[in-house]
Amino acid sequence: MKAVRIHAYGNADVLAYEDAPMPQIAADDVLVRVVNASVNPVDWKIREGHAKSMLSYTFPLILGWDVSGVVEAIGENVTRFKVGDAVFSRPDIKRDGTYAEYVAIRETELAHKPKTVSHAEAASLPLAGITAWEVLITTARITSRQRVLIHAGAGGVGSLAIQLAKTRGAYVIATASGKNVSLVRSLGADEVIDYRAQAFEKVVKDVDVVFDTLGGQVQDVSWNVLKPGGILVSIVSPPSEERAKELGMRAGFVFIEPSAPILTQLAALVDAGAIRPIVGAEYALKDIAKAHAFSQSGRAVGKIVLYVGQP
Repeated sequence: MKAVRIHAYGNADVLAYEDAPMPQIAADDVLVRVVNASVNPVDWKIREGHAKSMLSYTFPLILGWDVSGVVEAIGENVTRFKVGDAVFSRPDIKRDGTYAEYVAIRETELAHKPKTVSHAEAASLPLAGITAWEVLITTARITSRQRVLIHAGAGGVGSLAIQLAKTRGAYVIATASGKNVSLVRSLGADEVIDYRAQAFEKVVKDVDVVFDTLGGQVQDVSWNVLKPGGILVSIVSPPSEERAKELGMRAGFVFIEPSAPILTQLAALVDAGAIRPIVGAEYALKDIAKAHAFSQSGRAVGKIVLYVGQP
């Protein structure tokens, strides 16, 4: 099969589009024929070696941990899927990934693909969707009429987080660049702040939840807009527990694991019309270096999708 592998950590030059052996499936695995994958920042962070203290890999490594495709074969213990089923997943990041024509995924990490969207749209959902869910619902436990600030509302995670928060009845404030304000508002944001034109901390106050997708100074300043008892949840770096305690607030950090139950609930929301995936850029698998460069530019709107195989 064709795959994109790296044989060492490094810049985009280490991405090799080449022949690779077919995955061997275990008794609890499903072999998925990949139709679409997508690019996430974790992909190039792993490629550059930033995660090697947390994750130990054997080279060559296939990157990519978002997929939508079709079941090609099943292990002897698999009962929930059959050959020909359309499925999607954010599989185990410790195994070879989805920048390939085929990938082996544990049955427990797979869900049936939403029926009302394409494979390309479905491939954009798993990692970002699970992240938004774990932040807003599992960690922050948002409820109706709470005020939620979502940073980078036009991004892959932010665009889904806005929509997910609205399904729970929250009042959503989002930051975005001026050119993306209309898009973010169309996703359901009640207020949109052009971060290039005004400092969010000067116009936002008394929010119950801050969803930090940026880290750094944005995270530091975000404490100023929370109400007492509010929570700052980051997916970039753990917020200071000491500062949270001093301010009478809470801190949270999310690094996701695969979750078929969350994917099943996300698929239901998509099919009900409550969530729409935003695909902002599309590349062929062989053009992966260009896709990584675009992701690293920080200019991507929604998700970057890779075309791998036929539906």
